[in-house]
Amino acid sequence: MNMKMSNAGINPARTMEVMDHAGEIKEVGVASEYPLTIKVDGREIVTLMTIGTNPEELALGYLRNQKLLENIGDIAEVNVDWTHETAEITTHGHNTPVEIESKLSTRIVTSGCGQGTLFSCSLDKLYEVDLSGVTVLQSHVYSLLKGLARKNEVYRRAGSVHACALCEKDRVLIFIEEVGRHNATDAISGRMWIENITGAGKMLYTTGRVTSEIVIKAAQMDIAVLISKSGITNMALELARDLKMTIIGRAKQSRFLVYHGRENVVLDQLPPKK
Repeated sequence: MNMKMSNAGINPARTMEVMDHAGEIKEVGVASEYPLTIKVDGREIVTLMTIGTNPEELALGYLRNQKLLENIGDIAEVNVDWTHETAEITTHGHNTPVEIESKLSTRIVTSGCGQGTLFSCSLDKLYEVDLSGVTVLQSHVYSLLKGLARKNEVYRRAGSVHACALCEKDRVLIFIEEVGRHNATDAISGRMWIENITGAGKMLYTTGRVTSEIVIKAAQMDIAVLISKSGITNMALELARDLKMTIIGRAKQSRFLVYHGRENVVLDQLPPKK
């Protein structure tokens, strides 16, 4: 792959002085938040709010998950410029302005952090993926939860962020912290695109709730298992049933709930019966 790409990640947190309940002055961390406008061949697509650690992956993953660009070979350059708060995507010209305009013509506002958006073109081939038959071991879930708890560096320093992770069995392959779980998921998708990592046999972990948009993004990435620290919406559950996706929620320490796909979860670490 001959794509040129900047490396413009920035510090995701800063420090400031606050007064606590006892009147004492303390120094604490505050999560950063910056606007990043994604452009394709000069055409403005969207402005996302981000902590700025993985801006190139975020821009690529957003375009990939929205199906605005479907072949990474079409991209010549990704250049993030914080002076202008832009991520400029330059293609080889395979996507005409008319095609981009057509894909942008219909958008759906979702329940994402702040306000999420889906383009109708991202839904066109959704039901063509087969997400059935991926086995999840209870012991692997426990190992992942224990390992993931040690990775929340920005959250421990400043709070105010979500985290997502691409996992395989009991291994964390990619871990991203971001302003919202949608951004974190897109950044993971971008990294997968760059490194040619498939979603087959993988799991996606999120600290946020599972909404229909997160289920759609996971399906676009060919990921059959979603694990969440939080719960799930009814629309997400209905969509997961249609897609045969396994959903595990309320996953904390040694507890979790299987909302869908219980036949795929092997309980290999049950406590002894009294």
